[in-house]
Amino acid sequence: MAAATRSCRPWGSLLGLLTLVSAAAATWDLTSLRCNFGSFCECDFRPDLPGLECDLAQHLAGQHLAKALVLKLLKAFVQDPAPNKPLVLSLHGWTGTGKSYISSLLAQYLFRGGLRSPHVHHFSPIIHFPHPSHIERYKKDLKSWVQGNLTACGRSLFLFDEMDKLPPGLMEVLRPFLGPSWVVYGTNYRKAIFIFISNTGGEQINQVALEAWRSRREREEISLQELEPIVSRAVLDNPHHGFWRSGIMEERLLDAVVPFLPLQRHHVRHCVLNELAQLGLEAQDEVVQAVLDSTTFFPEDEQLFSSNGCKTVASRITLFL
Repeated sequence: MAAATRSCRPWGSLLGLLTLVSAAAATWDLTSLRCNFGSFCECDFRPDLPGLECDLAQHLAGQHLAKALVLKLLKAFVQDPAPNKPLVLSLHGWTGTGKSYISSLLAQYLFRGGLRSPHVHHFSPIIHFPHPSHIERYKKDLKSWVQGNLTACGRSLFLFDEMDKLPPGLMEVLRPFLGPSWVVYGTNYRKAIFIFISNTGGEQINQVALEAWRSRREREEISLQELEPIVSRAVLDNPHHGFWRSGIMEERLLDAVVPFLPLQRHHVRHCVLNELAQLGLEAQDEVVQAVLDSTTFFPEDEQLFSSNGCKTVASRITLFL
């Protein structure tokens, strides 16, 4: 049975959090800057860094690099009363390794309204930019949206999901907002946070993790210096990535490339136990084992890494209760 852990979060289970993410993404309309959230119309930036650190320590499995890097950069940024540029992070790794999860936690612990705050803006290619032929309209709308919302609240969070599926050329309109200039179009934007999420670089990260395992290196010995160059190269060489020829990486506008390692069986078990605890259920061994047995692992010979990380844990648990 899993040991009881102190809850760091104000919401329910992981499934509940992911439901909030989907709902929040669907509410943003690029053609409107009107606030529909009543009392949250003023900036509701209320950072709880101890709570964030607690939650990451308890619930983000197998990501020593991402955890340490995000916390270090975020603490320095939030505690700086006059940052010289926005905080810009690009998250990379295999599906289900925690990229969207950690982004959601940032919203929850930085803004009083969490993902429902009008100052947290979640963009999805499928929802907001579905037609590549409309790229010029999307560029105009996105520029207007970012500028208008930063005018309303400089402490805004912009999440761009599935960067691998964005129309080429769209991200170039963000370049002026990401650098160290004092103002853009009359707007002070240096306290904003931009987070970009993609699977690009995941295969390269997986290969490094696999080679480390085969050479009997500890997972925690894998360093950012090993992963950052190969992830950056994978992005720059990918014409389907949103950064393609945008100048964002070439001009070094990213504060960090954040790698997420593939998850092993014991990490998935950790996710199952956490989810059961959040649901208020005891960790029954047969349920935990059933979820693990229904999970696909790769490579074929080693059966080492989960094909979907922890992404399907919450839904799988409901099948075996």
